[in-house]
Amino acid sequence: MTQEAGRKTSWGGRLLQDGAPGGPVLRLVVRWLRRPLLPAARLWRRNIQLRVVAATLLMSLGVVVLLGFVVIGAVRNGLLETKEKAAVSQSAGGFAVAKDKAGTPVSSGDDSTSGRGSGSSVSWRNDLVTQLASSGQGAFYVVALGSASSDSDSASSNRGPRASGFVDPRASVPQSLRDSVDEGVGAFKTYTSIKFTDGQEAEPGLVVGTRLKDVDGQSYQLYYLFPLVQEERSLTLVKTTLATAGLFVVVLLGAIAWLVVRQVVTPVRMAAGVAERLSTGVLRERMKVTGEDDIARLGEAFNKMAQNLQGKINQLEELSRMQRRFVSDVSHELRTPLTTVRMAADVIHEARVDFDPVTARSAELLTGQLDRFESLLADLLEISRFDAGAAALEAEPIDLREVVRRVIEGAEPLAERKGTRIRVAGDEQPVVAEADARRVERVLRNLVVNAVEHGEGRDVVVRLAAAGGAVAVAVRDYGVGLKPGEATRVFNRFWRADPARARTTGGTGLGLSIAVEDARLHGGWLQAWGEPGGGSQFRLTLPRTADEPLRGSPIPLEPEDSRAARERAKAEAGAAQAQGNRLSSVPTPRLDRSTLPVPPTAPVRPRTSGPAASPAGLPGGGGVGGGRVVARPADAEPGARPEAERGEGSASPERLADMTDQEGSARGR
Repeated sequence: MTQEAGRKTSWGGRLLQDGAPGGPVLRLVVRWLRRPLLPAARLWRRNIQLRVVAATLLMSLGVVVLLGFVVIGAVRNGLLETKEKAAVSQSAGGFAVAKDKAGTPVSSGDDSTSGRGSGSSVSWRNDLVTQLASSGQGAFYVVALGSASSDSDSASSNRGPRASGFVDPRASVPQSLRDSVDEGVGAFKTYTSIKFTDGQEAEPGLVVGTRLKDVDGQSYQLYYLFPLVQEERSLTLVKTTLATAGLFVVVLLGAIAWLVVRQVVTPVRMAAGVAERLSTGVLRERMKVTGEDDIARLGEAFNKMAQNLQGKINQLEELSRMQRRFVSDVSHELRTPLTTVRMAADVIHEARVDFDPVTARSAELLTGQLDRFESLLADLLEISRFDAGAAALEAEPIDLREVVRRVIEGAEPLAERKGTRIRVAGDEQPVVAEADARRVERVLRNLVVNAVEHGEGRDVVVRLAAAGGAVAVAVRDYGVGLKPGEATRVFNRFWRADPARARTTGGTGLGLSIAVEDARLHGGWLQAWGEPGGGSQFRLTLPRTADEPLRGSPIPLEPEDSRAARERAKAEAGAAQAQGNRLSSVPTPRLDRSTLPVPPTAPVRPRTSGPAASPAGLPGGGGVGGGRVVARPADAEPGARPEAERGEGSASPERLADMTDQEGSARGR
């Protein structure tokens, strides 16, 4: 049984697959059926008043239906019990009359006979049925049937069935009752359907019968049939009255529930509206409070909370303004002494050949730290512009291929020292978007430099794509990767995975934070993905036009060569092979929910390095947000456990040119 259910389930799953026969049709039917139900389901989930009223109506309807069954059952039993008592009493009188009449001698003046023969018996039965039925015109019917043990009950007998009121005796008296009467002693009763021979509609009735002796001493069966039409009409009237009253009660209870719930839900909805306006920044919104009940106390507490929240927010805004102003003022004030120190350091650095080795080394360290200080100061100024809302976007149509080319040419010296090859994919067609070339180049420089630094000498792939109203650039490395949860924290300012490490190497820790702000300024996204030991991928998605909202990205955030994607493809291939299906050997990538359809891209091919560029010529610091990852040896297997940890840092210009042994290489994003 379990195997059969499993086969049915697997068959249903195959039927819903794209390649299965009828799969698209079934999905279309399901979608067509769900479409009209979605608005109702959404209204049911969001409207508590509707749910309460509906529950009240359903429970009230259940109570009314249950009460109706009980009342109708009691009324029906009462009517039938009363009818049975009257019928038994009426039939007992008739049976007594029939018995007395059977004991009365036949008069000597009777026609054609002087004794008791078949003719007198026939006449006697006719007279008996007529006499008994005359006392109950429309109240009951009388039927006389011959005994089953005698031949007088045959259709050709003179003692055939006799009935009053065009009643069909054989069809109206059940055979089971006839057998009971013939075998037993006393009166028997049962319910039946009274049928007529003149075309009248059948009527429900109660039949009471007994076995008697006729004037000839022969056994016969005498039945009284009592119609239940009046009782049926009374019961129908009761049902109609109960249904009308029950419907009225249900509607009344629904209206009462609606009014009662409305008194509670209306203040809650008002509070929700005020909370939404508070969340948009309208801090002066308050609830209207009337009365002194629980709802009024809730409104007063809500207003007090909003007032305190407004005070705290104003205080925090003031502190934030002071902090931003302080950072901006300090950054500007530091430029003058930093310029003086830079000039003196340059003079000392140029004359270091005349110094002793210790002093010359000190001059080199001084110059490197001044470069780091200048990069940090530039990043702080940029962050202060974003915080103050002073960052301006100079958007114009640009081809992202040119931006990527400039970034790669600037990162080639660092890639050569790391033993990394930078490859480009998807640059066969123009990738044009309205963007600020300077800001996009800064974002991509951070991503590419970080990928080279943390790629452990493996290839770095830069992929471009465009689809719909979006363009995207993804930078993929195969280094130490990211641990779970670090893909979002890596964009935080000054975040690093290992707080115990001193910030003496690497960049400023603001590079990815500035990159995220640049992406948001364009109305785009900057997202990260990574897995331990499997590398990472950063994706920049921008709208084609400056005012167009993004609905997806043409490049999936999780690359198709990730460990999870390979495992899913292997599992799908195994399942398909078990089912006997022939599948392609190329695994299908799993797109994220924001992915747009993308045209097929050409395979990744190596980029030829351009003219050698000085690392010092890279504008701005390639700072990155923090992220704790683990490095692996260059000859380790792709799934091996990393050993070293990434720290936090950005690619400062002089650091790319001169990496001292004491500083080492930065392992962080």
